[in-house]
Amino acid sequence: MSFGPVRQIEAGPLDVGYVELGPPNGQPVMLLHGWPYDIRSYVDVAPALGTAGYRVVVPFVRGYGTTRFLSTETMRNGQQSALAVDVIDLMDALGIESAIVAGFDWGARSANVVAALWPHRCKALVSVSGYLIGNQESGKVPLPPSAELQWWYQYYFATERGREGYGKYKHDFNKLIWRLASPKWRFDDLIFDRSAAAFDNPDHVAIVIHNYRWRLGLAEGEPKYDDLEKRLAAAPVISVPTITLEGDANGAPHPDSSAYAKKFTGKYAHRLVNGGIGHNLPQEAPRAFAQAVIEVAQLT
Repeated sequence: MSFGPVRQIEAGPLDVGYVELGPPNGQPVMLLHGWPYDIRSYVDVAPALGTAGYRVVVPFVRGYGTTRFLSTETMRNGQQSALAVDVIDLMDALGIESAIVAGFDWGARSANVVAALWPHRCKALVSVSGYLIGNQESGKVPLPPSAELQWWYQYYFATERGREGYGKYKHDFNKLIWRLASPKWRFDDLIFDRSAAAFDNPDHVAIVIHNYRWRLGLAEGEPKYDDLEKRLAAAPVISVPTITLEGDANGAPHPDSSAYAKKFTGKYAHRLVNGGIGHNLPQEAPRAFAQAVIEVAQLT
């Protein structure tokens, strides 16, 4: 089963680009990518799940690929609740009432938020690096120096130099992030360049910069999301069946699994994926990721 073609559908404030594989009457699965990645993180996972009988949907996040805002007036907002509402809007547009939601990096955070705030829309959850729901107040708390060092890019993005630098050098910048986040993954230029095309979206820089500035409380979100953010600030537990995953060579900042296990109050399992697996786990270890989706479906 091939990966593609990219389709378009209007959903909420967006015209969303997405790939759909598998039978239309299969169990829906939403696969969500992060930064600086794109839908090709699931280039092997999605066909495997489609062949297994799942209806698989892989959308470009706002600011990536062929996803576009419908209005020039809409704020280019990267806050966590906005990205999660995009998932719900897309499910509504596709006629999906409930889905297994799976992701990594930004995508894992969106999946966490969907599971926490709308459990009736999330049949089960697969989350790389566990519980990633945050809030602006916690983002203001200083970390030990070694931990702060891992977030160097976040502080770079807090400056206008960082905004301009990311816009000018985003291809090289994101390749550097790939190398740092997955130090043992020997990807080639062709693999990176296929994903890097998604960063040419006209809203990409604005969304990325806002996402990281919002986390630090340096940028405002949209008032319509305030109530959702208040609920997320309470660090709500996640009650749906969940499998969390972690690569044994993840070079990106991530919590230890013992720090978040109690946030999952339903059926729960954690898997450490060995073999030099870094941050882009679904692309580096597609079999393990697809198997987690299949296994979590059996926990429901």
